[in-house]
Amino acid sequence: MQPQALVTGGAQGIGRAVAELLAQGGWHVTAADIDAAALTAASAQWSGIDCAALDVTSSAQVAAVLDGLPALDVVVNCAGIAAELLPLHQISRSAFEQMLRVNVGGTFILAREAARRMHKGAIINIASRGYLGGAGAAHYVASKAAVVGMTRSLAVELRWRGITVNAVAPGMVETRMIAQFTPDMRARLNRLEPAGGAMPPAAIAHAVAYLASPAGRSMTGQVLLVDGGKSLGVAPC
Repeated sequence: MQPQALVTGGAQGIGRAVAELLAQGGWHVTAADIDAAALTAASAQWSGIDCAALDVTSSAQVAAVLDGLPALDVVVNCAGIAAELLPLHQISRSAFEQMLRVNVGGTFILAREAARRMHKGAIINIASRGYLGGAGAAHYVASKAAVVGMTRSLAVELRWRGITVNAVAPGMVETRMIAQFTPDMRARLNRLEPAGGAMPPAAIAHAVAYLASPAGRSMTGQVLLVDGGKSLGVAPC
């Protein structure tokens, strides 16, 4: 039987790259996204990928989408939001809570509902190199650090059921999120990247595909940093 995968945030960026790579690898993929227009535009270029409109912060919507799928083998939590880099005193409480609601709450809801329906398989969460810390993004860093902690906790709880839970922590990736940054902000971020700029979403998709594969099922509770080495924190010679 063809393996089944659900990818959230699947209309663009990392989610779209993951959905397309898994489909090319023989998976039957359902790409879900809150942006119906982007999903429709992407689907016009796809073959063999189903689509589902989905707000991951809604337990009812998540349950409805999952109930409409056949036996589920892999869930990839790509849906998330970022924000402009701001110092702590400029981050509002509402912005902080919204970041947690989507990035942490949405990941939790989908993981919980998927685990209720999976007999074995893999849950793969998209975290960020930012979980290690960084100035100007306290709310984003907090949300991604929470995703990493949740990943490890779920891995412990679900390993006896044959469900692996891992995270991929990308560095700067060429997505719509960073396309919204000002030229000055983008230039400053590029200077911090060992490769001199953002990596393509496909780089993250290949890491996800490995964790979804039979070979990747020997890992659980891990965080794969895909960031060109920036997280090593060593200054250039």
